[in-house]
Amino acid sequence: MSSGSVVMKTHRRLFPNLPEVRRLGLATRGNTHLPAKAILHAYERGIRYWNWCGYEDGMSRAVGELGTDRGKVILATQIQSSGRDSLLSEVESFLDLLRTDRIDIATIYYLETREEWTRLREPGGVLETLNELQVEGTIGKIGITSHRRRLAAEIAERGETDLLMIRYNAAHRGAETEVFPIASENQIPVVAYTCLRWGALIESQDSGNSDHRVPTAAECYRFVLSNPAVSVALMAPNNRQELEENLTLLDDWRPLTGERLQAMREWGDWVHDHAGSFP
Repeated sequence: MSSGSVVMKTHRRLFPNLPEVRRLGLATRGNTHLPAKAILHAYERGIRYWNWCGYEDGMSRAVGELGTDRGKVILATQIQSSGRDSLLSEVESFLDLLRTDRIDIATIYYLETREEWTRLREPGGVLETLNELQVEGTIGKIGITSHRRRLAAEIAERGETDLLMIRYNAAHRGAETEVFPIASENQIPVVAYTCLRWGALIESQDSGNSDHRVPTAAECYRFVLSNPAVSVALMAPNNRQELEENLTLLDDWRPLTGERLQAMREWGDWVHDHAGSFP
């Protein structure tokens, strides 16, 4: 991968009926401390793909404050219900909290087994209900969130999902061969999460190799976004300071290439092997 052959695109249009957005997105986790003011600051910096955690927080309040600008944001959230009635109740509560009339992208969270996918697709089940909500306009697109790359790839290859939300970072690169080619071939957008490996990639650790330099969070997102198969990479800063550090990527937008790309892969390999279990 060389700087002469790689262009890291700034924006991506995931679907024809949704706004084009920057490829760096923003997520909340339920335990982050980003007030609505910080979320709206990210909006002003051009961060328009928002992945909401499903709990009242700064992002939910910011959505309600967007007013006529709501249509400039792609609002995504994860569905945890396992049945029709609970799903309808979950979606209704989301709309109330967000003070909006629609969710642009809803992904099934977490989909980890084929048996679970079969159950969700049963008549009158979650997927059928999501499809009904999609027809009425309450939900725009339906995706899956999964750690199981091969399962996600199979579902994408069969055309059974609009979008994939997949773990991808310098320490977990299996999606490069198991997911990205199939998603690209089938024109299915990929949203990458856990880009920092829950912070392990940016923690100072004695690897025994003096050549290892701990990357910044912005560099970790740069690594993810350097892969053109990734439509959006989600950042999930804990606070305003971390948000500002992440946003420095916007001022130095370029792909990782050459020696720095190789160094990031080597650091990722070390973190994968030595930084403890991954949740």
